[in-house]
Amino acid sequence: MKFLSLYKSQERGVPPTQEEMNRMGKLIEEGMKAGWLVATEGCLPSALGARVRSTNGKVSVTDGPFTESKEVVGGFAILQAKSKEEAIQLAKDFLKVVGEGECELRQIYEAGQDTCAAAAH
Repeated sequence: MKFLSLYKSQERGVPPTQEEMNRMGKLIEEGMKAGWLVATEGCLPSALGARVRSTNGKVSVTDGPFTESKEVVGGFAILQAKSKEEAIQLAKDFLKVVGEGECELRQIYEAGQDTCAAAAH
């Protein structure tokens, strides 16, 4: 099973320290070698982003920074796991490295997958 992990945290406004980059690099390398990490990327500050919303047929665009948000998406990972419980453990392990924040896990649809059975797990 594949899971999308969205990492959300308060925006710090400063880049990660070299020590933080080293810890994250080690985790990424270990995850890729072990096969549970399929892909990962970090996001640049929300000041460089935009939100595009469609409501009642009207599209609006709001440029960052998103100061009204308590948390912003700081990055994502695609995880390969045997179960939802394993994906949760991988997210816990990630949070031990990165610190404060949360990971929202969403199972990714794969062709041939029984979505009703997947939802039950």
